[in-house]
Amino acid sequence: MIATSPPLNQQKWGTLSFVSTLYLHPVLDILVAEVPRQWQAEIRLGLQEALVNASKHGNGLDPTKQVSVKYTTAGAQFWWVIADQGHGFQPPCRCDDFTYDDCKPHVSDCGRGLYILHQIFDQVNWCRGGRELHLNKRITPTRRMPLIY
Repeated sequence: MIATSPPLNQQKWGTLSFVSTLYLHPVLDILVAEVPRQWQAEIRLGLQEALVNASKHGNGLDPTKQVSVKYTTAGAQFWWVIADQGHGFQPPCRCDDFTYDDCKPHVSDCGRGLYILHQIFDQVNWCRGGRELHLNKRITPTRRMPLIY
């Protein structure tokens, strides 16, 4: 089931922006602050991968370009919308039932990072020509335990 993000005008969204950098510790602290403690390490890993991709691959680590993040919580749903100022991205692999094996022939275009995103988040969608990534995680007591704890 694909969930849709809450409308921007009907949900309180936090926002932050930063210049393209790989120093992400303070940004990640803010983005996982509302996530239940037992899930923070796993979500942090996924968000770090997404933010590194936006800074490095999207913006080319250009310090004149920004990465922006909108984030919100709606009940047990956590949303992050990460945008860069790059040229966009078209995932070379099919994203439903994503496995690392799907990308072995395209390791330079796809692979570990996309695999991590699809293992951690319940929804991974690119918008605006690949310059914006929408991530969703639903956390309920009946869900599996975190991959990292």
